[in-house]
Amino acid sequence: MPLRILHVLDHSAPLHSGYAFRTLSILREQRRLGWHTEHLTSPKQGPGTALVEEADGWTFHRTPSAEGTGLVGQMRSTAARLDELVRQLQPDLIHAHSPVLNALPAIWVGRRLGVPVVYEMRASWEDAAVDHGTTTEGSLRYRVSRGLESVALHLADQVTTICEGLRGDIAQRGVSRDKITVIPNAVDVTAFTFDAPPDEALRSRLGLQGATVLGFAGSFYGYEGLSLLIDAAQRMLPRHPDLRVLMVGGGPQDGALRAQAAAAGLADRVLFTGRVPHAEVQRYYELIDVLAYPRLPIRLTELVTPLKPLEAMAQGRMFVASDVGGHRELVQHGETGFLFRAGDAGALAQALEDVLAQRPQWQRIREQARRFVEVERTWTTSVARYAEVYRRALARRGRRLPEPI
Repeated sequence: MPLRILHVLDHSAPLHSGYAFRTLSILREQRRLGWHTEHLTSPKQGPGTALVEEADGWTFHRTPSAEGTGLVGQMRSTAARLDELVRQLQPDLIHAHSPVLNALPAIWVGRRLGVPVVYEMRASWEDAAVDHGTTTEGSLRYRVSRGLESVALHLADQVTTICEGLRGDIAQRGVSRDKITVIPNAVDVTAFTFDAPPDEALRSRLGLQGATVLGFAGSFYGYEGLSLLIDAAQRMLPRHPDLRVLMVGGGPQDGALRAQAAAAGLADRVLFTGRVPHAEVQRYYELIDVLAYPRLPIRLTELVTPLKPLEAMAQGRMFVASDVGGHRELVQHGETGFLFRAGDAGALAQALEDVLAQRPQWQRIREQARRFVEVERTWTTSVARYAEVYRRALARRGRRLPEPI
């Protein structure tokens, strides 16, 4: 009988986010390993009463959401639904993914029913709350959130995380390093065409013929530092009269960025496409000469590695990225991409200028970046690491990893 895993998730497809895309990549690879996966989302999926939903070819069990339910109420709802599913599906283990609002219900139910729990900490809940503006670093809520996260990390049978920065943070909480495994973000290289020619029809439709195009594709969160890109473009305009900025996506900062572009006199230079289907994003990437990832230097970005630079490398796109810890863990400066001083619009403008001046070197860098993801950062390589994690979690309960693996 194959290994049976019940994943507990904050949210999933059909919602679009880096979180949801990582989840689908994990599920696809686990199925290829011959494992059987089931999937439960928390009330954070959004309003709805359906207990089961099909999305992107996958079946997701849902936790009904009620308006005005607090965090404790959300955890109780998740625990009740999880208890029901564990009894029904009889999984070998529960794999809870961030935030801790999923981990604690999984641990409660796992302890009660004798099922081992793996907790995957994808980001620090308290640091994400700081960026979203719902708390401040060092506040009472921050300290309580951090305390709950630490409790979950200690109580889980095994812990996984997405990068070395977070592994260090978890270890500083007193969790044994032997219990922590990094399952790094990766890409499906077969899903990205390397160095593809631009779609001329799309270029024409967007009015980008003959332009030097800078750009970003993703969610417009405050920590992405996208205002710096607009500032840098304004500084570069006198030397690049054909300059355009292509902003692909949307999010909380959308309105502020549009207002900034208008106030800077760049309303006709900065093009906002809105969100586009994930399968279509590469067509927009291909129109951008140099991508920018100007993440701001905060705890969240210093500790967490993003997916976007890896996607850029897989496609052979040139990019610059701020030198926060999450980027430094991924990017070899001058070899697979370029780093600049975080939080400095002038440094970003200079980095963009330097890359544009090095066009003869682009092909070499593109090929090195593609080779890096092909060798080091495929989902097949990353997800294979779960076998040992699950073996250890089951062994703590005196069980063995079922075949096949």
